[in-house]
Amino acid sequence: MCAEARACLFWVTEVLIAQKVYWPSGVPQYTLESSDMESDPNLDPEQDLDPSRDDLPLKANTNHMLVKHYVLDLTVHFDREVISGSIVLFLRAGEGVGHECGARSGPNPSPSSSTDHTPGTEHSTSHSTDGTKVGVGGGCCHGDSQTSTASSEGVIAGQKEASWEDDGDFILVLDCCDLTVQKVEEVDVASVPGLGALFSDGVGGHSGALVRELTSMPSTHWRRQQDLYSRCARASTPPGGGALQFHTERWSLQIRKRGVQMPHGFPLAVRIWYQTKPEGTSVRWTKDQSGRLCVYTQGSPINNRALFPCQEPPVAMSTWQARVRAPSECVVLMTGENEAHPIPEETGLSCWDYYVTMPMPASTFTIAVGQWVEAKVRPTSAATTDLRTTMNVTAANLSQSSSLEQKFSRLDGEPGPLGVIQKRCSGVDCSGLTGEEQTLQADVDCSGLTEAEPCSHVGYPCRFPDTAAQLQAVIPHRVFAPPDLLQRAGSTLLPLLPPCLTAAHSHLGVHPFPRLDVLIVPPGFSSLGMASPHTVFLSQSVLSGDSELCGARLCHEIAHAWFGLAIGARDWTEEWISEGFATYLEDVLWARVKQKAGDEGWKLKALLRWRRLRDELHTTEEELQILRPNKESTGEVSKSGASVVKHALNPEKPFMQVHYLKGYFLLKFLASKIGEEEFLRFIRLFVNKYHGQLILSQDFLRMLFEKFPHVQSQGLTLEVVYTDWLDRPGIPETLLGVSEGWFRCSLVEEVKEEVAKWIDFGGCGGRGAKRRRVGPKVNSRELAPDQLVLLLELLLEEAELSVTSLRTLERTYGLRGRDAEVRHRWCELVVKHKYTAAYGDVENFLLEDQAMGVYLYGELMVNEDARQQALAHRCFSRACQDMDPSARKVVEEMIL
Repeated sequence: MCAEARACLFWVTEVLIAQKVYWPSGVPQYTLESSDMESDPNLDPEQDLDPSRDDLPLKANTNHMLVKHYVLDLTVHFDREVISGSIVLFLRAGEGVGHECGARSGPNPSPSSSTDHTPGTEHSTSHSTDGTKVGVGGGCCHGDSQTSTASSEGVIAGQKEASWEDDGDFILVLDCCDLTVQKVEEVDVASVPGLGALFSDGVGGHSGALVRELTSMPSTHWRRQQDLYSRCARASTPPGGGALQFHTERWSLQIRKRGVQMPHGFPLAVRIWYQTKPEGTSVRWTKDQSGRLCVYTQGSPINNRALFPCQEPPVAMSTWQARVRAPSECVVLMTGENEAHPIPEETGLSCWDYYVTMPMPASTFTIAVGQWVEAKVRPTSAATTDLRTTMNVTAANLSQSSSLEQKFSRLDGEPGPLGVIQKRCSGVDCSGLTGEEQTLQADVDCSGLTEAEPCSHVGYPCRFPDTAAQLQAVIPHRVFAPPDLLQRAGSTLLPLLPPCLTAAHSHLGVHPFPRLDVLIVPPGFSSLGMASPHTVFLSQSVLSGDSELCGARLCHEIAHAWFGLAIGARDWTEEWISEGFATYLEDVLWARVKQKAGDEGWKLKALLRWRRLRDELHTTEEELQILRPNKESTGEVSKSGASVVKHALNPEKPFMQVHYLKGYFLLKFLASKIGEEEFLRFIRLFVNKYHGQLILSQDFLRMLFEKFPHVQSQGLTLEVVYTDWLDRPGIPETLLGVSEGWFRCSLVEEVKEEVAKWIDFGGCGGRGAKRRRVGPKVNSRELAPDQLVLLLELLLEEAELSVTSLRTLERTYGLRGRDAEVRHRWCELVVKHKYTAAYGDVENFLLEDQAMGVYLYGELMVNEDARQQALAHRCFSRACQDMDPSARKVVEEMIL
């Protein structure tokens, strides 16, 4: 993006902050305010945010109570654009809870902006469209204050209760936003027949004791545990009624049981009936590229709190299982270890069941519901059959794919989660693999395979110690897309997945998750990609041009399975732990896929990233340039566990890549001190030790310096890394010196020679010159995609390029058929030099590549050219309905 457009964008975002317009990020970006917010009212996450600030509160009191497991039972309503149903929380009281928590466990709410719900009062009722009685006010997070009582007939609205204020009761606080909560009730787990007999003597029929036993079952019994969770989630309320009082505020749902003043006395199984709102930003209701209705989680900065009440802080790691009902023509893709299949119901809906046994933060939950179609391998001409068929798993192989469930449990064939029998096969069976995939699998080096060390994480059915998983280079994978993109998705993505997965396995070891679904999401998706457990979302922009952009992006998202998911940041200010590692590993994995050593290619890529980082830091406020903004307080939270997502609502966030790029350069710097191969081997050791855990920067760095103590003799210490890289804005001085060498690598020298040719070519043909009647005189060499990007960036620095130069440039390199990164720079050239003959390229880019096109709106407007501004208005009028709502608001501010 040119400097003028970035300045325009910076001005727009300042306006949006003042107007409280927030822009969700394409990749979740979270931070924590690490001070004692209970003692500092200015940092109290229970206070409403100051309009001039851009922080987001995480209100869940995780130090007092933790959710161990969620059971969701939901129905998707496309006609109303809501998801309705229930969620059951299985809880455990925090180990560090004091003896006098009282009302301090939750906030003292502001009556003017809250909603109260109290059992015991009755008022008139209304009915929702699904037959549930709902209070007149709806019980929404932003509604008027009211009370209600849960009865056998539903939720009955009443009048406001004045006594919700501080009375000493313990309050369970959940993160929640834009949800209509209808009823909250205690679940009588003791009513499940035969449950008490499954556990040791002394449990008796007490629900709390049974839940504690259930959540503490050993991981070897995970299948039985999941089935019991399902049965308990369907249990009734206690005799005499189990309605719980609840209260909603802007960012939280608060629940209490009258007379219970300690977390240890609070119900450990709670059911919440609710529905989402169409305007809730955790999910996006839109149409796919074929014009069909769909809904998906979009990576909002508020995470999933507008999808279900939950605990958002990363320390609240839980398992879950979900049953989702959707129209029969829809496919439900979700975070889940099993490959779900639809079960028809008499209502005309289909039911999809998923489950997760690895504890993870609730923010990693992902769902996508639409009329997606799976890309299958189809016979083609002999010239293309080899590439398209030898590197893909057939449908039969997917249904017989490798897994570790039999390894962890002998309960195969028993009812699985939510009563559905689910089976997964163990071992690595290559009989169903294509020839190339068998070759990839056979190439796995077993010589160094030894018995794995015991895992350090909490108990769950981990894949890392299992020999079969250690040998599984290619996990089962599928590709889904709207019908109109099915052929492109199949021909582009299916051949790339096996080698990319194999490259990741070769460098990082065991795949943390047993399967992978890749979905091409609607055009309004605000990022090139987003990774979640078992699922990757990709923008349609990666499908254009050759495989370079698609393959590199796929490697980036696959790397997140290890860094960002299997290993997460304990303090979300340290985004570089996820994005820096994924960016660094993207190059490593893609180089292996291409079977190139990568030294020259890496230098070129580093130069492109260096230029991007340098330009971005010029217009980014210093506080947002720091990789560890909380410094020595990193990882600390308040007494209750509540915290703040620092700068999460900053509308500049989606454009920023500081944590990606600066983190990448830190890792490149460390690798240069240790040696690339040694550094990669160390990363694998680190993964083996810390998978399944949350970490801070010092965990990685301390282990690195313990493994390689000799680097300290070179002046590289933990304190130096903190001072130069993590705790300071700007570019470290060590990086400034290294960057000079990237300009002299052979691939860059080739680009500079091409730039000189084009400048010389245009020297005698200015804007007003008569068009030449002969063909171009430039003898150009073939350039790789990254070289083309650099070529166009360098030409963007030229004040003048003639029409003839631009026309010949496009024809010489076929720029219209290149990938989105190249076409984006081409469009910038077109806009800068007002090359009207190529305005159609700009229009196509704005409509087809919305994940990258927002920059161009600013560039079209900043030139103050009537024709360009008309182009911006025309494109926006056509694309606005498909755009992300917050992105649409920002573009409106640019062009209206």
